[in-house]
Amino acid sequence: MNDREPPGWPWLKERLIRLRQSSRTGAASGSAPEAVEAAAVVRTAVVTDSAAALPADWVRDFAADGRLTVVPMPVMVGPEIYGEGEDDITETIAVALATGTPVKTSRPSPGQFEQAYLAAQRHGFEAVVSVHISGALSGTADSARLAASRVNIPVEVVDSKTVGMALGMGVQSAVIAAADGRAAAEVRAFAEERLTRTKVYFYVPSLEQLRRGGRIGAAASLWGTMFAIKPILAVEDGKIVPLEKVRSAIRAVARLEEIVVADAAGRSSGQARLAVHHFGNPGEAAELADRLAASLPDVPPAQISSLPAVLAAHAGLGVLAVIVGESSTPQKEPALAQ
Repeated sequence: MNDREPPGWPWLKERLIRLRQSSRTGAASGSAPEAVEAAAVVRTAVVTDSAAALPADWVRDFAADGRLTVVPMPVMVGPEIYGEGEDDITETIAVALATGTPVKTSRPSPGQFEQAYLAAQRHGFEAVVSVHISGALSGTADSARLAASRVNIPVEVVDSKTVGMALGMGVQSAVIAAADGRAAAEVRAFAEERLTRTKVYFYVPSLEQLRRGGRIGAAASLWGTMFAIKPILAVEDGKIVPLEKVRSAIRAVARLEEIVVADAAGRSSGQARLAVHHFGNPGEAAELADRLAASLPDVPPAQISSLPAVLAAHAGLGVLAVIVGESSTPQKEPALAQ
């Protein structure tokens, strides 16, 4: 299923195009530094990991000149190691989970982040903001910090304390702030402010895969299995926590929808943004997104995408996750330097 592109992205694309055009015009005319200020201000690059669930087309648009890099997270299926974004592994993981083949995940190596930071430096950036999956769920941010200590370019490492497109929304905010010429500290602050406004709500048919991966306690898993409870879960302070107990899958999805609608409706007018993740059940995700659109006519249609492999490996088949965040696009476009 194709991703739905939320409103706001065209603004950023247009801005980056104009900045690049300003850079080429200034270089061709031999203008003084003041005349090419628009090109000079974009000095902060953004790095993240594949748990951010950013649509591939979006990544391609902003990775071309080094301003955005997505470091793949490794997934181990049996004895084989795959890199998300480098290998098409969604079906492989689905089959493995269905057949009981062990599926594990790991953090990217410090060397991968080091290469990403050095590449940004070669592209002419002066600093990096590196935004990553919750440190309570992965050691990815630790790998990034170790890599940051090895390079000369300043790196601000951010533990997003979240996952999926909740992390992705923070990354998009960082890219927007960087495109607006903000210094690294401002880019980090803007991303962190947006991250605090994102919520992750999800339903899984079984807690067993989360238990195997150590993402939820054995007691909670046993409680779900013995009493046929279909829990609604959330991510709070970087950790997966039970939110509500529901007696059937149908009721769980309906309650998930109610929680999301209440959250989004309570946001400032015109600010709420939604994303829906699934794994192996795209039809259910589309139906849920359509119902959310009908209940929230003032909110742009949700972006729909498969859960990143590194998260699907722990959530298991049949997951439905909804991210509620807020727009990262300024209400008015900042004035470009003339």
